[in-house]
Amino acid sequence: MALIVILDDRATNRQIFTRLAATIDADVVVKTFEDPLSALAWMTGNVPDLVITDYKMPNIDGAEFTRRFREQPGCADVPVIVITVYEERSFRHQALEAGATDFLQSPVDHSEFVTRARNLLKLRHQQLLLEHRASDLERALQHSEQSRAEELRNSRERLAQVIDTVPAMISAVDRDGRCIFANACHISVQGNESGAARGPETARANRLERKKRHSELDAAVLRTGEALPSFEEEVIDLDGRRRHFITTKSPLRETGGEVASVLTTSLEITERKQAEAHLVHLVHHDPLTDLPNRVFLSDRLSREIPRARAAGREIALHLLDLDHFKSVNDVLGHSRGDELLKIVGSRLSQVAGEGDVVARLGGDEFAILQTQADTREAIEEMAKRVSAAVSRPAVIEGHELDASVSLGTTVFPGDGDSAEELLKTADLAMYRAKAQGGGAACFFLPEMRTKAREAILLDAELRRGIDQKQFLLFYQPQVDVRTGQIVGAEALLRWNRPGHGIVQPGAFLDRAEANGLIVPINEWVLHEACHEAQRWLRSGLPALRVAVNMSPLQFRRQDVCELVTSALRETGLDPRRLELELTENIVMENVDSVVFELARLRKLGVQFSLDDFGTGYSSFKYVKRFPIDRLKIDQYFIRAMSENDRDLGIVRAIIGMARSLDFAVTAEGVETHEQMELLTAEKCDEVQGYFFSRPLPAEEFVALVRSQMRLANTA
Repeated sequence: MALIVILDDRATNRQIFTRLAATIDADVVVKTFEDPLSALAWMTGNVPDLVITDYKMPNIDGAEFTRRFREQPGCADVPVIVITVYEERSFRHQALEAGATDFLQSPVDHSEFVTRARNLLKLRHQQLLLEHRASDLERALQHSEQSRAEELRNSRERLAQVIDTVPAMISAVDRDGRCIFANACHISVQGNESGAARGPETARANRLERKKRHSELDAAVLRTGEALPSFEEEVIDLDGRRRHFITTKSPLRETGGEVASVLTTSLEITERKQAEAHLVHLVHHDPLTDLPNRVFLSDRLSREIPRARAAGREIALHLLDLDHFKSVNDVLGHSRGDELLKIVGSRLSQVAGEGDVVARLGGDEFAILQTQADTREAIEEMAKRVSAAVSRPAVIEGHELDASVSLGTTVFPGDGDSAEELLKTADLAMYRAKAQGGGAACFFLPEMRTKAREAILLDAELRRGIDQKQFLLFYQPQVDVRTGQIVGAEALLRWNRPGHGIVQPGAFLDRAEANGLIVPINEWVLHEACHEAQRWLRSGLPALRVAVNMSPLQFRRQDVCELVTSALRETGLDPRRLELELTENIVMENVDSVVFELARLRKLGVQFSLDDFGTGYSSFKYVKRFPIDRLKIDQYFIRAMSENDRDLGIVRAIIGMARSLDFAVTAEGVETHEQMELLTAEKCDEVQGYFFSRPLPAEEFVALVRSQMRLANTA
């Protein structure tokens, strides 16, 4: 049965460490304390097998606790693990001087906690076993003094045979530094005095260095008569292999109590150290490309910045993002996308110079830390090499892929003096490059930071706008060309922004799309438009159709069918009175899932229109797959068709195609009498634009419809 004492002033940590300790072995008993003084008082009469203590505690810290604990009877050899959030070496040095055996960095990795605790308990078990066997030896010697010399010799030989079976290096030296005993494990690893020349040169050098170091430690044990705290050491064995051991040194006393020799025990922990190294590698490297990750890059930046500052030189950070990488995953699959990422990582590693760091930060985002950025030309040359390397075609399973990157570059010290600041400024520069359409490279400029702050402020204002219900809807009439009657309206979002008045969506919609706030905003728009359309019907207006714009983000994050069904159910609006306006961004992403969602809504009677038709390259490809009721011709073509025969031809072609597919057509942005005459001649179904009315608040729209109704009744 092993007794583990856990000392931490936080109850949560005590509970976590208790559960972890209980998994080490079924016979483990755990005793916890929140106060170090109480723990010391309890351990006056109780000797644990392992102590795990936090460094920062009330009354005394972990170093002072360890020092006092070592002074307790029977506690000199008990392993002590100190857990600390401090990375400075000074804290570890204080704990080591006080007698700590091992350290763990907080927050504690659970697997590492269990592994280290299990190894130290195993070491403690070996220590107790050795003490027990040493005690047996002492008793045997005492008995032998009263018996024959031959019986004494036999006892010693039998005891030596037993110790030879222990899987640890065990040896003893006398006061003159002579080795008086070495077990089989010790000889297999280090050899004996007569075989000291065996093994490769590195092993012999390591052996000599170890012997010198151990001589100094043995002298300390002989001088003080006290055991030394356990310590880790690397040993090169006779075959040249590097192995790791945790070593303890204890005094061996004669019958009269005088220290006659020093017992050294070394338990191998090579597997544990290898597991730790593998864990550290996993924590600091990307599993797909095996490149350093963001954690590694941040740490390296934090170390390079002081060096560059001291040397008066610059370093550059290049952040790059693959353009249109999502389409590779969507079209060719994630496995081929992963292969492309590996190829990009390999090419970047070839481009990087000696001492540079290439990292994958996640997704399709990479970084290069250029540590030798002597001139602006050298930095620009690196950016060019990166773009050229990534842009070379890559052949993956017979598919030739062309890639390009958006690259942002920031330079220390001008653009930032910390790892966090440089990563931020590189990110801002990269997004500026991406905003230029991809395939571009941008250096960080101070105004980018200003724009970023403005974006943060806008985000906060948008959130307040949602919470305080500052948004409202205007309605632009949609008119039947044949009758001239208003048959519906498009719901258009406005923001009553404090200090700015009524703001149109062009000033905030892109930001709402980027930060995801478009989802709750559009959800409100849908419910409010349905409520308003139902109020029109109850107030005596004709059964008008209301059109609501949808966002691609809604289809990615929400169950659109459930969202629309809920709005219709709450408002009581006839589904046939609701039209959802879709864009190409919606129909091009996750085509199958979007088609499925629209089909479910179509069964309810909801109508769909394809907005801004004619401006995209894929509309004709996808339009036949979707349950579209109406095409909306983009206002760009409407404005130009009276002056440009080509634009008129495009309008005529769209209307003709819609006729053949049994779609209705709405022309947007109609502003002049001439445009109206041309659309009437082409038999366009509906129009909307300033020629009839600007977007109106709900009450003004109702007044306009009533006015038209009165004119119709008097005609």
